[in-house]
Amino acid sequence: MRFTKQFQFVCLALLFISGAWPSKSTARTLLDAPMYERHEQWMTQYGRVYKDDTERATRYSIFKENVARIDAFNSQTGKSYKLGVNQFADLTNEEFKASRNRFKGHMCSPQAGPFRYENVSAVPSTVDWRKEGAVTPVKDQGQCVAAMEGINKLTTGKLISLSEQEVVDCDTKGEDQGCNGGLMDDAFKFIEQNKGLTTEANYPYKGTDGTCNTNKAAIHAAKITGFEDVPANSEAALMKAVAKQPVSVAIDAGGYDFQFYSSGIFTGSCGTQLDHGVTAVGYGVSDGSKYWLVKNSWGAQWGEEGYIRMQKDISTKEGLCGIAMQASYPTA
Repeated sequence: MRFTKQFQFVCLALLFISGAWPSKSTARTLLDAPMYERHEQWMTQYGRVYKDDTERATRYSIFKENVARIDAFNSQTGKSYKLGVNQFADLTNEEFKASRNRFKGHMCSPQAGPFRYENVSAVPSTVDWRKEGAVTPVKDQGQCVAAMEGINKLTTGKLISLSEQEVVDCDTKGEDQGCNGGLMDDAFKFIEQNKGLTTEANYPYKGTDGTCNTNKAAIHAAKITGFEDVPANSEAALMKAVAKQPVSVAIDAGGYDFQFYSSGIFTGSCGTQLDHGVTAVGYGVSDGSKYWLVKNSWGAQWGEEGYIRMQKDISTKEGLCGIAMQASYPTA
C-alpha cells in the first residue's frame, strides 16, 4: 500500500513538472462526457447529421441547455405532466416555432352561423374517436385533414388517410399559401370547391411547397358539403361538437413546455396567440382531472404517441392555449 502511494505521488509530480496536468478545458470536457454520449445517442435515434463541426458544436450547446431544463422540470413534484428529450431537442424555442407553427388565425372572431349541435343536451362523459376507428395514424405535419377523415368514416364507414400535400400544393389562392401556413376554414373551403380530396397514398406528403398535380387531385377519395364554426370561447360548445365528430382546433403551441411535452395532462403556461392547427378527437377524465384528447401533427415520437391530453374546463373562456377560440368541423 505504501509503495503504491509513493508511486502515485511520483507520477503526479512528473505530470506537474512536465506541464501535462489536465487543463480546465480538458476537465470540463471530461465532466461533459455523459452529455456528449447522450447527444450521440440522441443523434442516432433521430437520424440527425450536421454539416460540420461548427454546426455540431452549436447544436450540442442548445441540446445541453434543453436537456438540463427538461431534467430540472421533471425533478419537480406535483406536476401533472412530463417533458421529454424528443426530436426538437437541438432547436431553440424560436427555431422550433418558426419551423413548426404556421397557423394563421382569423383577423376577427369566427363568423356566427349555423351550429348543428347547439341543442344537444346530453353528451357522453368520455369520448375517444380512435376507439371508433375514426382517426388515422399520426402524421408528421399533416394538419388540415384529420377532421375530414373522421367525418368521412362516420358517414361512409371507410377510414381513408387523405392527402395533406394536395392542400399544400393546390390551395394557394387564399390565405393558406401552401407551406407558409393557413387557415383550417380555408382548407375546408378549398376541399368543398374542389369536390373532394384524394388519398395520402396517391398524393403523399413531402413537407415542401410544390406544383399542384391536377391529375392526382382529380381522383377524389372523399368529399364534404361544407363546414361550420363552433361558437367561439365556449368549451361547452366544443364538447358538444367533439361528442359528435373530430373537430379542428387552433391552439397556442409555441411554448417551451409544449415543444417538449411527453406525457400526462398538460397544464403548462401558454397564451392565446394561436399558431398551430390540431384536431380534438375526444375528451375524458383521469384521476379527477378533465382533459381534451388532441391529435397533433409532429409524428408519433412526440408526446403520447403523437397525442397530447390538455386540461379541459379551465376558468378562462378561451380554454387552455386558446383551444376553444377557433374550432371548426367539416360537414358531409
